[in-house]
Amino acid sequence: MTELKRHLGLFSTTMYGVGIILGAGIYVLVGSAAGTAGNSVWLSFLMGSAVAALSGLSYAELGSIYPRSAAEFVFVKNAFKSNFLGSTVGWLSVFVSIISAATVALGFGGYITEFIHVPIIVSAMLLIGSLSIVNFLGIRESSWMNIVFTLIEVTGLAIIIYLGFSSGQVDSVNYLEMPFGIHGIFLGFILIFFAFIGFEDMVNIAEETKNPQRTIPKAILFSILITGVIYILVSLSAVRIMNWSELGQSVAPLADAAGKIMGFNGRILLSVLALFATTNTVLIILLSGSRMLYGLSSQDSLPKIFGRIHHITKTPWASVTLMMLASIAFVLIGNIVTVANITVFVLVVVYAMVNLSVIMLRLKEPNVERPFKIPFHIRNFPILPSLGLASTLFMLTQFDVYVTVAGIGIICITTLFFIFSKPKM
Repeated sequence: MTELKRHLGLFSTTMYGVGIILGAGIYVLVGSAAGTAGNSVWLSFLMGSAVAALSGLSYAELGSIYPRSAAEFVFVKNAFKSNFLGSTVGWLSVFVSIISAATVALGFGGYITEFIHVPIIVSAMLLIGSLSIVNFLGIRESSWMNIVFTLIEVTGLAIIIYLGFSSGQVDSVNYLEMPFGIHGIFLGFILIFFAFIGFEDMVNIAEETKNPQRTIPKAILFSILITGVIYILVSLSAVRIMNWSELGQSVAPLADAAGKIMGFNGRILLSVLALFATTNTVLIILLSGSRMLYGLSSQDSLPKIFGRIHHITKTPWASVTLMMLASIAFVLIGNIVTVANITVFVLVVVYAMVNLSVIMLRLKEPNVERPFKIPFHIRNFPILPSLGLASTLFMLTQFDVYVTVAGIGIICITTLFFIFSKPKM
């Protein structure tokens, strides 16, 4: 097995994180969240930032100890000394990547119909195929494309922030208005958390990052901080432009917000920027997912072919291909909006295991070198990872019965898939 090439520095790694976290979620979910949280939707985003930061700290510490692809597998395996448990969590992470890529690609297909009459499924499949080629060509090419698209993505959100604070309802917005009380804030928090997922994928490009023990932790924390501030400003601006109930009924809330002040041209502009956002998100998900598969193969949890590196592009070509085909397969379902919540449920389980892994390693291996170590602890017991674990367990109680049952079913299926797909040693 040939090693991957290290191309990424702190700036490009942070931009990678910002790009995948910002993604397409904010362009859609701020409306749904406002419909439940009202003008206090910014509190939902603040909660999302806090929970993401707590789990992000755990990823940062573990990533500094084990800068490897298939990060969750490595973390859990080393913490619990269980290849089975580590591989199950690793496969859950792969599932999240596959279904997220398909979901966002379908979102791209919906946006593109504003301009050309192409079936949504066809557009989504073409997008995944095209971006898989970029992924195959190499991390450097993917990284530059991500940087450009991320800057365009941020421009769209900056426009909303500018419009909200320059032309919005300056004096008439009560930012503490909660039409459905604290329960509405929690519902908004669950809805918008999909917009925060992605920082966990940053650890999976550690083998293509320069000085990953220090670069990855810094990039994770910088990306969560940057996106959290942007999200809160966008949510504050959106309710200055449109009433929270109007936002809640909109399928394209930021495009509608821009259109309310700038007219038709504003709506078209934000729709175009949303295309860049969805494209960028799918690119990064495909890239990180293929690296997860590569890492699982290198850890003997997947056939060796998925660990093979192309001799010219130095990318895991078989993993890139599998990620593409699996994502296209889910696109063929056509309507998988509900799976977004199931995706969050499964990922929250992964976050809980990562937070628990930090606690276990602190107690069992306190003397292991940690280039980045989370502050605040009592003896060897870490405080912040414990809060991260508690926050994820709390989130698991907030999903409806259907999502909970479906999420547990996915975990069971993934476990069985690992058992039957594991190569013979």
